[in-house]
Amino acid sequence: MVVESFWSHREQAQKTIEEANTIRGRLEPLAATEKRFDDLRVMVELGEAEPPAAATAIEREVATDLAKFVQDLDALELRILLTGPYDKNNCILNLNAGAGGTESNDWANMLLRMYQRWGEARGWEVEVVDALPGEVAGIKSATLLLQGENAYGFAKAERGVHRLVRISPFDSNKRRHTSFASVDVIAEIEESDSKDMVIPATELKVDTFRSGGKGGQNVNKVETAVRITHLPTGLVVASQTQRSQHQNRATAMKLLLSRIFAQRLDEQKAEMERFYGEKGSIGWGHQIRSYVLQPYRMVKDLRTGVETSNTDAVLDGDLDPYVNGWLRAGCPLKRMQGVKDEEE
Repeated sequence: MVVESFWSHREQAQKTIEEANTIRGRLEPLAATEKRFDDLRVMVELGEAEPPAAATAIEREVATDLAKFVQDLDALELRILLTGPYDKNNCILNLNAGAGGTESNDWANMLLRMYQRWGEARGWEVEVVDALPGEVAGIKSATLLLQGENAYGFAKAERGVHRLVRISPFDSNKRRHTSFASVDVIAEIEESDSKDMVIPATELKVDTFRSGGKGGQNVNKVETAVRITHLPTGLVVASQTQRSQHQNRATAMKLLLSRIFAQRLDEQKAEMERFYGEKGSIGWGHQIRSYVLQPYRMVKDLRTGVETSNTDAVLDGDLDPYVNGWLRAGCPLKRMQGVKDEEE
């Protein structure tokens, strides 16, 4: 029987079911949207046939329903744009402070808070997997795990270098400082995606150390935190937020697989760009957004031109206008031409 044959390969069956659910998740909202549009058209036709008094009430109702329809249609359009093979996956977001010591460390910490609030506002689970504090303030680096529908698809818009211009709270002379921090975004790779990446134990260096974060009664007493180094590539990952060494090791291995997978994809993209004559980078080393707090207030995306003077809202996690603008712009990989930075 076909049904028995289908379920005899449980792993393949589960993959087929997930693909079917993905397709269904795309088609059903389209059908529902088409029905809502037809209903609105019918209401307009009814209003045209009614006396003026009744037509006015119908007009108000149509206006309210139309505004909600446009809002939902806008969200549906963004979901349709997420067509990448890993867009639906969870996301691993890495932040690294640039040169500048305390200033850049504080800026990286501000970005960490911004992404935490953005993820929470979208209903995702947000977890700081690892963080290296700065010597005076802020963080030197951090790894954030965003778990939720299309987390990677949306968060990948944030990959690049972020610049802050402000009056430094650490400068007694109240001078203006420019700080940089880089954001790397990779998809969390599921076990089924990483079957071709068999990593021999001889290529791994595993270190344990005492956790400095939350994790239960054994924190700072036993070495529950884990750091794994992939010797061939030099990639280093760490996890210290779980309660046991076993859990932290599993989390660190998942991070390592995702980073190796992302590195391979970047190498393939770089080779393709070289073949076709493109000279642009794939994210690292290029400023994508400026956050100016002095002498004026503005956050501007240098790839799309999206900007706002409400800097407080952006730093509190209101990133959707920038992410959505990047998605609608076609997610360009090549270097943007003719875009100039704001004067400091």
